[in-house]
Amino acid sequence: MNHLVIYAHPNAESFNHAILETVVRSLEANGHSVVVRDLYALRFQPVLGRADLAAFDAGDVPADIRPEQELIAQADAITMIYPIWWGGQPAILKGYIDRVFSHGFAYAANEQGIERLLAGKQGLIINTHGTPKDIYDQMGMTEGLKLTTDTAIFSFVGIETVGHLLFGGIGYGEEEMYNGMLKEVKEAVISLFGSADSVVERHKT
Repeated sequence: MNHLVIYAHPNAESFNHAILETVVRSLEANGHSVVVRDLYALRFQPVLGRADLAAFDAGDVPADIRPEQELIAQADAITMIYPIWWGGQPAILKGYIDRVFSHGFAYAANEQGIERLLAGKQGLIINTHGTPKDIYDQMGMTEGLKLTTDTAIFSFVGIETVGHLLFGGIGYGEEEMYNGMLKEVKEAVISLFGSADSVVERHKT
C-alpha cells in the first residue's frame, strides 16, 4: 500500500514526533511505501485566500497545492498525526485541509448531494492532548473530536476512518506510559494495515 502521513507538530523532539517515527517504521517494516509531509518543515502556507478561490473556480490548482493533491490521489491510506490544541487541529493542519481538500478534488456537490471524490482510501488519525483522557471523555470532547475529523473531514470526502487513537495526559506521565502508548501505536498500525503481502492476499479473495 502507498501510505501518506500528514504530520503537524513544530518540535522534532515531541512525543508526536516519536509517534511519527513509530508509524513510519512499522509501515516500512511491513513492506509498505510511506511518504511523510511534515507541514512545519515544509513551511506550508495555511491561509486559504482570495487568489486560491479564484484559481479553483478557474480550474487552476495553485502550485504549492498541486503536489499535495497528487500525493493524496496516489495514496491508499492517509494518516494524520497532530496534537489537539484548543479542541482542534493546529492552524497549519486546518489550513492544509482548507486548501488541499478542495472542492473539485476531494468532493463535489450536485443535485443528488455530496460526491465523495476520495472514496476507496483508508484513514487513520492519531492525536495527543495534555488533559487526561477520562476528563475529555466526561466532557464529550473525545466523541466531538471524532465527529469533526472522522465524519466532517474523512467521511465527507469518502475516506474510510479505520482508526482514531487519542492519547491524553501528555507531558505529565512517566517513560513507561509513553512506551506503552508507542506500543499501542505500533500494534494498531500492524493490525489495521498488516503486511504488504497480507494486503495483496486480501485483495485476491
